Amino acid sequence: MTGSAERSTQPLVAPGLSVRLVLAAIATLALVPVATAAEPGQIYTCTDANGKKLTADRPIAECNAREQRVLNPDGSVKRVQPPSPTADERAELDARDREAAAERMRKQEAVRLDRNLLMRYPDEAAHRKARAAALDDLRKSLRVSEERVEKLAAERKPLLNEVEFYAGKPLPAKLKAQLDANDASAGAQRTLVQNQQFELGRINKRYDVELERLKSLWAGTPPGSMNVPAKAAASAPRK
Repeated sequence: MTGSAERSTQPLVAPGLSVRLVLAAIATLALVPVATAAEPGQIYTCTDANGKKLTADRPIAECNAREQRVLNPDGSVKRVQPPSPTADERAELDARDREAAAERMRKQEAVRLDRNLLMRYPDEAAHRKARAAALDDLRKSLRVSEERVEKLAAERKPLLNEVEFYAGKPLPAKLKAQLDANDASAGAQRTLVQNQQFELGRINKRYDVELERLKSLWAGTPPGSMNVPAKAAASAPRK
């Protein structure tokens, strides 16, 4: 259909990277069906890199990187087909798609977390009971560890009394071994006590964060509408 009359038409889309990216994304979808079967009666026209005007009844390969006008049989502009995205533009579009997908997943995770919280803790009494149960076993273990530290300290006293008899002399191998064993056991128990105390604080903090969130949910805040604290989300059991 070479020789068709050309109409002078201003571009319908202003140039610019952000607009170009949006149009390029649309073009990517639009070209899939068109590339295999052009609609009857449509005329594609463009100006190639050499300034030559081209016209065809299907998308023009020479103008893939340029804007193409799609005309009706009467020569009026039906639509403007933007250029196909460049490799850099496609990479940026893909990155935006991945970011949007990640955001959707974060939203879904927030909804899941909030619904699980409401199922486990329908009221504050249920949450308070769960906190007490979580802390009870740990507090019992902490008391056992503290008692063990006290016992080791008591066992050390007679050993130190015996050491006084060897002032300025080498200690007997047995006495030295007993002191070393006591030191090692006491050190291990003190480390265990510190870890258990830290865990008590961590559990209390987790329940504090949950309680603040639950108060909003119990008041009617829609699940998933609040930000999800990373540590709270990681520590919450999945269902």
